This record gives sequence, C-alpha cells and structure tokens, in this order.
Amino acid sequence: MDIPTLEGITPNTITSDRLTTRVLFSGPEGGQPVLFLHGNASSATWWEEAMTTLPAGFRGIAPDQRGYGSADPQKKIDATRGMGDLAEDAMALLNSLDIDRAHVVGSSLGGVVVWRLMMDYADRLLTVTQVAPGSPYGFGGTKDVAGTPCYEDYAGSGAGLINPEFVQRIASGDRSLEAPVSPRAALRSLVFKPGFIPEREDAIVEALLSMHLGEQAYPGDAVPSPNWPFTAPGVWGPNNALSPKYLTDVERLYQTTHKPPVLWIRGADDLTVSDTAAADPGALGAAGVIPGWPGMDVYPPQPMLAQTRAVLERYGASGGSYQEVVLEDCAHAPYIEKVAAFNEAFHAHVDG
Repeated sequence: MDIPTLEGITPNTITSDRLTTRVLFSGPEGGQPVLFLHGNASSATWWEEAMTTLPAGFRGIAPDQRGYGSADPQKKIDATRGMGDLAEDAMALLNSLDIDRAHVVGSSLGGVVVWRLMMDYADRLLTVTQVAPGSPYGFGGTKDVAGTPCYEDYAGSGAGLINPEFVQRIASGDRSLEAPVSPRAALRSLVFKPGFIPEREDAIVEALLSMHLGEQAYPGDAVPSPNWPFTAPGVWGPNNALSPKYLTDVERLYQTTHKPPVLWIRGADDLTVSDTAAADPGALGAAGVIPGWPGMDVYPPQPMLAQTRAVLERYGASGGSYQEVVLEDCAHAPYIEKVAAFNEAFHAHVDG
C-alpha cells in the first residue's frame, strides 16, 4: 500500500511477536507515547491530522491493525476472541517499541479494542480517549442499556449485515461517486456529516480500499438464523468480532484496580454510532427498510450511546473518571471533521 503521508509523519514497517504491519510515527523519539487505533473500513492514515498536531513532546504511534492496510494479510482476526487479537497486537507493538505505558486513542472499532485494553492492560494506559467508539456491548443484536441480547444466537450482528455490493465495489477498487454504496459516497453520507469533504479525501478512500477482504477478513463469514433479520455471526473477521456474542463481559471494566481517566468525544450528528444508527437492524426494521421487523419489544434500535454512557457512569462510580464532549455540526470522525475543536479537548486530556 502506497498512500502519501502528511509532512511530519514517518511510516515504518514494524514486526512484533504477533504481527508485521505499517506503523505511522510523529513527534520526537522518546516523547510521551500516544497510541492511535483506527476504526473499521480505514487504516492508520485516518489519524494523520491528529498525529501531526499533537502537543510538543508527544510521540504519535498509529498501526494498521490486523485485517487492514499493510498488516500481514496472512494474520486473520479470530472473531470468537472478540477484540482479543487486536488488543494483544496493540500491546505487542508497544512491547516491540520498548514502551511500558502509553496514552491510547480509539475510534469506532478501535474504540471497542480500547474497551478490551482497559480490561486486560489497564495498568499500561496513561489516559484513554474514546472517539465515537462502538458500544462496549458491540454492534447489533442488543436491545437495552444493559446489553441484553434480542435473541440467544445474537441474530442481527456480525458479517451478514454488510451490503455485498459495498464489498464488491471495494474489491473492484471503486473510487467513484456513481452509486450510494460506493466507498467514497458511503464516506460522504454515513461517516462524515453530509456536505463535509475531507481535504485528504483521496487518501482516506485509499485507506478504505486497502481493507483485507474475504470470509476470514472483511466482511467475514455469516450463518443463517431462524430469528429476524435471519443472519447470525460467524467466527472470522472484524464484523463478527464486533458481535456482542464474542465480546468480553463489560463487568471487567469495573473490577480493574487501575482506572485510567476517559475522554469520550463524539459528533452530535453521528449516523454510524448512535441510538438510531443508520446501519442498525432495529433502526432499519423500524423504518421499513428490512421487512418482517418483529417490533420494538423484540428488536428495538440498539441504544449505543445510552449503553456507553451507562457503562462509563458505572466506571466512574467504581473509582474511575470520564468526561463526555459532544461536538456540534460533526459526525463520526471529529478528529478529521473538527480538528481544532477535537484537539482542544484531546490535548487538555492527555496533557493534564
């Protein structure tokens, strides 16, 4: 993958004891480390604006995670481990760089990885910044703030939710705006607030197109279900790893001795992670897009924001702390859409 980088970004290939991948660096060697973990349908490229504007004395580190970009394509995500593979990859990278503790930043899927890091490696985290993170309970198949599954098989989560035409257009390298499900069009309508076009849009599209594809990658495998919407998670790839079927019990967040302070920052107009997310089966069923919806009692829209807030409130009550910052006129990528406003909150958090 050959995507141009911003001035101040140095790409390198790093091999840990788990993964060989491209890692982007910014700032001085020996500076305070800040580990950036990207979301689904993206790569480390998405973090460059945030990395190049870090305060003096901070060292930005952003890997292409397993399954994305220039990560070793032979290394697959075992979805039955939830975010286990990606969390262990992140720690192995820090180990390979001789970094004991770091600030950690996660966005979307990367935020779900960070929930796992907070459970398994809390003592290695200086601060946590969650940027429009996925719910601690995952994506799809749950119906209340406690993460109660709609069905025992977690129907409505996993790889079966992904539009096959979207995958086909990624595979063909579609860079056009000719269809609503083309990668560029999807970014403009679902990730960024409509009307916003990133200055580096071409690089961001290339990062999306660099995802690893297949039944063991993106979108992953799916299994039929007798329960609406008639698909349940398989066992490979990031979308299945996001299923609440496989994610670690969030109770572990409250049981850790060390609880790094959390900044939760999100856009007010986010369509990707919300209480009525655009791709959520419950929201699509209620809107009549997916036929046969069994109704609000059985399968309501997943209250993703309410779930995250409830978890963070319990985290605070159990000895941690968190701050929620909502940026207006902004959608799913505030670190790209609202760089100055994002940095104002982010820098105060890590520099405090």
